[in-house]
Amino acid sequence: MSVLVLADHDLGRLSPSTARTVHAVAELGPIDILVLGEGVDQVVADAAQISGVQRVRVSQDSGFVGQSAEALVPLLAELAEGYSHIVASAGSVGRDVMPRLAAKLDLMPVTDVTALLGPNRFERPIYAGNAIETVTSNQTQHVLTIRTSSFAPAANGNSATIEPVSHAPVISAARLIDALRTEGDTPDLGSARIVVGGGVSVGSAEGFKLIEQLAAQLGAAVGATRAAVDAGYAPNDWQVGQTGKVIAPDLYIAVGISGALQHLAGIQGAKKIIAINKDAEAPLVQIAELRLIGDLFEMVPALMRELEARGVRQA
Repeated sequence: MSVLVLADHDLGRLSPSTARTVHAVAELGPIDILVLGEGVDQVVADAAQISGVQRVRVSQDSGFVGQSAEALVPLLAELAEGYSHIVASAGSVGRDVMPRLAAKLDLMPVTDVTALLGPNRFERPIYAGNAIETVTSNQTQHVLTIRTSSFAPAANGNSATIEPVSHAPVISAARLIDALRTEGDTPDLGSARIVVGGGVSVGSAEGFKLIEQLAAQLGAAVGATRAAVDAGYAPNDWQVGQTGKVIAPDLYIAVGISGALQHLAGIQGAKKIIAINKDAEAPLVQIAELRLIGDLFEMVPALMRELEARGVRQA
């Protein structure tokens, strides 16, 4: 049987997490991508280019705007019969939609999958990432969410078939009124190769601009701890951790971050960690490959000057 992947998209663009989801399930069988929304022609075109995708199925309706579970689940349930696995990324939409779909199909969902060991064996983190659970499911169908930071993106270069999907009228009591967004040209936090994260130790929203300046110089994404977000120093969509975004960059530079358990759970996939902190005993400092011990307001400007001397300048 085939695999159905629910596409992640926003503002008319396909999210990088979709290609990572496709790569994660590439060994399970032929892959279809389902695109639901309005004005998603470019999303469909981008999805069709992902290697390993045989078909892009698309249904456009204003009721799909906002991608609420109430709107998406009826069509997903209708299409589910032809698929052995129905899959989404473990982002905000997937976390909302897939458990509800599983309940409608009378299935047990397997969430936050970080490795697929076979068609019915999956690994997922538990206890805030301190242990890995292997789940064996004997169900005939599987509803999965994928922690996409654990997987590389599938390549492009494909030309999949595009197929419209008819559907009943979308009935939903929920309606998207407005979306509050953080404007910027920084890389996507969930897929960035370099991330610079700031903690509450920066002291203010103005102090957090130092984190943003270092990230801009490196062409990096900006992350923040929950405490920094709660204090109003950084927007919600920059939050990294168990209750925010889970990331797996090649390099994570943690500035003024002590390393609360929920934050460490969000950066476990980072390949290299540099910690800048005046507390040499902080938990995150202890696991970092490189430690710069001192006042962040002295260390970060000094690091930026050294980078500039070596030819690394803000674009």
